[in-house]
Amino acid sequence: HTTHYTLHTTHYTLHTTHYTLHTTHYTLLTTHYTLFHYTLFHYTMAINLLSADNISKQFGDRWLLRNLNFGINQGEKIALVGANGTGKTTLVRMLVGADIPDEGTIAIKKETGIGYLPQEPNFGEAKTISEAIFRVPTPAFKAIEEYELSLQHTDDIDRLQHAMEQMDKYNAWEYEAKVKQILGRFDLHNLEKPISELSGGQKKRVALAQLLISEPEVLILDEPTNHLDLDTIEWLEGFLSSAETTLLLITHDRYFLDAVCNRIVELENAQIYNYEGNYGYFLEKKAEREANLQSEIDKAKNLFKKELDWIRKQPRARGTKAKYRVENFENIKEKAQQNNTKTTLELNMKTARLGNKILEMEHINKFFNDKETIKKIINDFSYVFKKGDRIGVVGRNGVGKSTFLKLLTQQIEPNSGTISIGETITFGYYSQDALQYGADQRVIDVIKEIAEIITLGNGQTITATQFLTTFLFPPETQYKMVDKLSGGEKRRLQLMKILVKSPNFLILDEPTNDLDIQTLNVLEDFLEKFSGCLLLVSHDRYFMDKLVDRLFIFDGTGEIRDFNGNYTDYKEELEDLELEQKAKNKQKNPPKLEQKVEISVPKEENKRKLSFKEKQELEAIEKEMALLEIEKNDLNKKLAGETSDKSVQNPSADDFKSWSANLLKINKILEEKEMRWLELSE
Repeated sequence: HTTHYTLHTTHYTLHTTHYTLHTTHYTLLTTHYTLFHYTLFHYTMAINLLSADNISKQFGDRWLLRNLNFGINQGEKIALVGANGTGKTTLVRMLVGADIPDEGTIAIKKETGIGYLPQEPNFGEAKTISEAIFRVPTPAFKAIEEYELSLQHTDDIDRLQHAMEQMDKYNAWEYEAKVKQILGRFDLHNLEKPISELSGGQKKRVALAQLLISEPEVLILDEPTNHLDLDTIEWLEGFLSSAETTLLLITHDRYFLDAVCNRIVELENAQIYNYEGNYGYFLEKKAEREANLQSEIDKAKNLFKKELDWIRKQPRARGTKAKYRVENFENIKEKAQQNNTKTTLELNMKTARLGNKILEMEHINKFFNDKETIKKIINDFSYVFKKGDRIGVVGRNGVGKSTFLKLLTQQIEPNSGTISIGETITFGYYSQDALQYGADQRVIDVIKEIAEIITLGNGQTITATQFLTTFLFPPETQYKMVDKLSGGEKRRLQLMKILVKSPNFLILDEPTNDLDIQTLNVLEDFLEKFSGCLLLVSHDRYFMDKLVDRLFIFDGTGEIRDFNGNYTDYKEELEDLELEQKAKNKQKNPPKLEQKVEISVPKEENKRKLSFKEKQELEAIEKEMALLEIEKNDLNKKLAGETSDKSVQNPSADDFKSWSANLLKINKILEEKEMRWLELSE
């Protein structure tokens, strides 16, 4: 009976092995096909449009960029990341010709149009929005002009034919509709409004609209999502990810980065590091690179000690002997003296005690008189803040989010209603306004005017100098004039001014603007542990999703909706409601009997995006499937007698029975996982 069972099991194993080989063969064929098309795609796309060869840039005695090589190929969408002050903006300014390198050359392919969005746009002599947007006529715009002129000379058939060909070439027939769509998305309706009356955020939207309308072959964008509302960011994300434009992007928005870019370039220690993949892949490979570098430095240090002893023991007269070893010693010395120690930003601030009463808003109304009309900002809103509240404020630009924050901090008064603030409340209000400082102020002066001794969250006290050092302002930077700091460094200093007062009610209005990703990660960790109340306005969806569990949603009519959930939850609800409405519309307007009803596969764009939890589930399933495949292969080897495991060299019938049962169980689990994986993937 045992022999019969063993033969039956062996037959099953052979059958399973045959199936596995068949599957492997199919996988290899598919992989070969994919690699062929991947290679073909890269061969056709690898046209270099812009390259920087051995460029260097020095500020004082510090090399910001050193012998750096960098290139952009046609069709690439690249994210440029790095800490504040590493030279990202300097690099892109050199690429577009706004600055020149101290050493090296920058080459641009002939007739390649480059569009550049700086952090602070400059419109030259343009006086109105219209002049700024249409200051450089696009090929499509010129084609429309020529077509309209040709219509006035109907006797010239050749001219009309040529004009129509140009219209086809530049897709100018839909140009007007495209321009209207872009202007509408950026909320630019009064095109005759003077540039001088625009805020910094409005100027950036005008500059971005001008670039998208002009359609340059290469777009270089420095923090394009700053000052945009969430709806506009999502539209821009879709526009850039689907457009054929080549893109170089400086951004801190991790959702935006993942959706748009296919390559991440990191600027660190005056050098460039390339990563082909998304943000998660970048973090993984960056950690590997740093670990390998530290290992190399440690080996070099050990070797350096030995070589140093040898150098010291050599008589000076024998200096020519083993010359290669002396030269190699200098290389080892340089490697061993590298400093790979990371100075990390630490946020460990004291939080003032919260009493029972925090903040109560009762029947608040706020409106502004706009010429002859009344603009409602808040209509009869009431809310009682509780300990541990973590609330996000969302809505389109101009609906009153910043006004709401100023009401809370009593910078302005409501038209009616009451705001009652608890006695123990200490506000920390981080506004969009630029850091306020004197023309002759140094970095350390900004902190010392608030406090010279600071108490940390653990009760420890430190000096203003030590406090600045923990915020990545080393002693040599502390005595630098504030005006010489980068935009990101000024925002970091502004954040310090808020936290040094030990607030227990933090109000943050677009805190992610101009901060690098590393600082954002530290700020997120601090805010997750923050024991006070948090009210957050941010266009960064990743930042918002991680920190808030409730939303105040402004709809522009004065109504504020209190929503229980984060931003992704809110978007999923909107998508579900949209699907329900479409289903209701179909029921109200069923197809007529005489009409042929066609069943069509839903288009890709109608599929909803995965929620944050579903993304996590998908990643977990992939890891689980990989582990199950390993276990499955191990069982197949045991059943086939091919295992190297010495503990099962002489298996019994019970072993075969157990392995077979486990194999059937794993196959069933794998099947279920694969079905769920397919469901989430689709």
